[in-house]
Amino acid sequence: MDLPARCEVVVVGGGIVGCSIAYHLTKLGVTDVLLLERKELTCGTTWHAAGLIGQLRATRRLTELARYTAQLLPELEAETGIATGFRQHGSLALALHAERFHELRRGASMARSFGLEVEVLGPAEAKRLHPLVETSDVVGAVFLPKDGQADPVGITQAFAKGARARGARILEHCPVERILVENGRAVGVRTPLGEVRAGTVVIAAGMWSHALGRTIGVAIPLHAAEHFYVVTEPVPDLPRRLPVLRIMDECAYYKEEAGKILLGCFEPVAKPWGMDGIPEDFAFGTLPEDFDHFQPILERAMYRLPVLQKVGIKTFFNGPESFTPDDRYLLGETAEVRDLFVACGFNSIGIQSSGGAGMALARWIVDRRPPFDLLEVDVRRLPPFMASRTFLRDRTVETLGLLYAMHWPDRPYATARGARRSPLHDRLVALGAVMGETAGFERPAWFATTEAERDWRPSWGRPCWHEACARECRAVRDAVALFDQSGMGKILVTGPDALAVLDRVSTARIDVPAGRVVYTCWLDERGGIVSDLTVTRLSETEFLVITATASLTRDLAWLRERMPADARCAVVDVTSSLALLALMGPKSRALLEALSGEDLANATFPFATSRELEIGYARLRATRLTYVGELGFELWVPADQAVHLLERILEVGPRFGLAPAGRFAQESCRIEKAYRSYGHDIGIEDDPFSAGLGFTVALDKPGGFIGREALLARRAAPDFGRRRLVSIRLVDPSVFLHREEPILEDGRIVGSVSSGAFGHRLGASSGLGWITLDEPVTAERLARGRFAVEVAGEPVPAELSLRPFYDPSGSRVRS
Repeated sequence: MDLPARCEVVVVGGGIVGCSIAYHLTKLGVTDVLLLERKELTCGTTWHAAGLIGQLRATRRLTELARYTAQLLPELEAETGIATGFRQHGSLALALHAERFHELRRGASMARSFGLEVEVLGPAEAKRLHPLVETSDVVGAVFLPKDGQADPVGITQAFAKGARARGARILEHCPVERILVENGRAVGVRTPLGEVRAGTVVIAAGMWSHALGRTIGVAIPLHAAEHFYVVTEPVPDLPRRLPVLRIMDECAYYKEEAGKILLGCFEPVAKPWGMDGIPEDFAFGTLPEDFDHFQPILERAMYRLPVLQKVGIKTFFNGPESFTPDDRYLLGETAEVRDLFVACGFNSIGIQSSGGAGMALARWIVDRRPPFDLLEVDVRRLPPFMASRTFLRDRTVETLGLLYAMHWPDRPYATARGARRSPLHDRLVALGAVMGETAGFERPAWFATTEAERDWRPSWGRPCWHEACARECRAVRDAVALFDQSGMGKILVTGPDALAVLDRVSTARIDVPAGRVVYTCWLDERGGIVSDLTVTRLSETEFLVITATASLTRDLAWLRERMPADARCAVVDVTSSLALLALMGPKSRALLEALSGEDLANATFPFATSRELEIGYARLRATRLTYVGELGFELWVPADQAVHLLERILEVGPRFGLAPAGRFAQESCRIEKAYRSYGHDIGIEDDPFSAGLGFTVALDKPGGFIGREALLARRAAPDFGRRRLVSIRLVDPSVFLHREEPILEDGRIVGSVSSGAFGHRLGASSGLGWITLDEPVTAERLARGRFAVEVAGEPVPAELSLRPFYDPSGSRVRS
C-alpha cells in the first residue's frame, strides 16, 4: 500500500490500543484513518501480554471501561470471524491477612455499586473453585465470575480487520520519525516514505510514546519496566476452567494456558528498562533472564500451588511494559499541542482496557471533548516535570509493584520525591511536618510532636495520624492554624480583554470591583463542570485565578483553548513566583491584625475580598477565604519573602494558640463543611445545580457563559433533581469512610461516596456522595429515608443532608 498524502486521522502504533482506536473511529463513521506501525502489529508489548480480562478497577470509570472490553469481545469475534480466545472462567483473589481481606471486601462493595457480579468467599469455597491452591493460611477471597482471559494477538487482529472493513488503512514497516506541528497544532507525521498530513494525530506507540512526544516538547510520562512470567511444562489432568488466580500478598498471578500454568508477578522492587532509548530494531523482543530476581516469587508459588513442584518450566519470559507515575494510563488531547491525542502507558492492564480506551478516545476525537469523566486518565492530570527521564526511572521502580501492594488510603509514594518544594519546606519539616505530595508537590500531611507520630503506618481504620489530625482540627476550630498551600495553581490573566475572556468561561459574574474574590465554576459546552476555582480581580485589567495543584496543567490548557485568537489577553502560570500561607480559625483575624497593625474587622475586610498588607519587610496580598469552614485568610507573598513571613508569623503566633496543620486536617474540615473537591466530588458529568453550587451561576449576566444553554436544558429535564450531591455522617464513629463506598436506602444501592474522612469537629466519620432517587432529592425526602453506607460488606447507618453538618448557616466563616 502506498503512503497517502493526507488523511483525516493518523494513528501511530499498531498494538492492541492503536488498532482499537482505528476500529472505534470507523464505527463512528470516521473511515479516513491511517494506522502506521514501525514493524508489525503487536510487536511491542501486546504480543507477550498475559491476556487477563479483569473488570474491577480502583474507580467506577476505569471499571466501566474494562467492562466494556469484556462485553465487546464476543461481538468483535462474531463480527470479524477472528478468534479472540475470550473465556469467562472468572477471577479469584485470595487474602492472606485480615487487612487484605478488608481491602477485598471493600472492593466487593465497590463492585456491587458498579454493577458487577461478585462473591465474598471463605477459604473452603475458594478451594472448591481452584482445587490446586493451598488455602490453609488463606483468610478469605473474592470471586468475580465474569472475569476471564483472552488472546491479545487475536483481539488486535480482530480490531484491525474490523477497521479495514470499514475503510481504515493499516501500513506496517513504516515508522513515524516526527510529529508535524504548525501554529501549535499537530498537522501530520513524517516517515521514511514521506509526510502524511492529517487533521488529527494519535500517539498510541506504547513505550516509544515518551520519546516521540519529547521531540516536539510534549510531556508523555511513561517508562518501560521488565515484567516477568514463567510457563510450565504441560500439567497432567489440569482443569481447563480454572479461574485466573491472584494472590497479591505474594505478588503473583496464575492462569491456565493450554494445559500449562502461567505464573507472573508484580514484585515490589521493579527493574526499569530503556531509559537510554529503545533499540530501533526491537520487535517481538525479549529481555535477558534474571532468575535471581524471580526466584522469591517462584519459591512462594511452589508452596501456593504444590503442583508446581512436580512440573518443569518450559518458558522463562522477561519483556518490557510501560508504566506511568501514578499507575493510570494516559488518554486524551495533550496540553502542549492541539489536535494531538495520546493513548499509552497502560500499566499492564492494556488488554482489558483496550476496548474501553479505544471507544472513549475515538469519541473524544470526534467530539473534541471527553465523552464522559476521564479525569483520572487524562494525560493533562500530570505535571510536565514528571516526563523527566530520571524521575520516571526512579518512580517506575515502585509503580509496577504498587499494582499488587496494599492499596491503603492516602498511601504516599516512596520514590522520586522532593521534585517540587515550597520555599518553607525545610522550616516546616523542622516544625514536625510529615510530608506527603500532591502532583509531585511536597506538602505537610500532618505535624508530629513525637518521633512515634512521624511513622507513617497505614490502616483501613483509625490511622496513625488520627490524634495529630485531631489536634490540628481543634486549633482550626478554637484558635488558629497555619497551612502551607504554596502548591496551589496560580494563573495571572492580564490585558484589555482579560475580563471578557474570564467572564465568558465563568458561571459567576467576574465584572466586580478590584479587590473582590469570585468563586466560580467553568463548564464545558454540555453544561458539565470542568473546574471550580477562585478569581480575584487585582485591577481593571488584571486577575489572579487560583486552582487546585493537580488541576493547573488542565485548567491552563482549557482556558487558552477557549481564548479568542485575537484577544488582547495574556495567560501566565505564576505558581512558582508566589507562596501561599493560610491562617484559619477564630483567632486568625487577631493574629493578622497584630502582624500587620491594620484594622481587619468585617466592615473593613469582608468575606471574599482581597487587599494588600505589609507584614515585617514583606508586602503581600491577603484574601479572606476559607476551605475549612472557619474565619480565615490566605496570604499570597512573593516566594523570596515567604520564609521571612513565616518567621514573623511564628514569632507572634504563640500568643494566639497558633498551630501548624497539614493536608489531612484540611481534608477533614472541608468535608465536614461540604466544600467540594474537583476530581472527587465534582466533574464534567455534574452540573452546578445538582452539585449544590447553583449560587455560583449567574444565568442573567450579559453575554452568558460557555455551557449556559446546555445547563438550562439540563435543569428543564423531567428527572432533574433526582440526582444530588449530599453530605454524609455515619452513626458509628469507629467506622471510617474513604471513597466509592456504596450508599444504600433500605438495602438498595442509590449512590456512592465521593470523599470521606473522620470529622474531628463533628466527632464522626463524614463524607460527600452522589445519590439518585426515584423522586427529587429534598431535605424532607432525606429526613424520611433510612440510609446506610456499605463499608467492606457491612451496612453502617448514616444521616444524609443537602447542607453541611458542620456550621450549616456559615456563621463561623463570616464572623
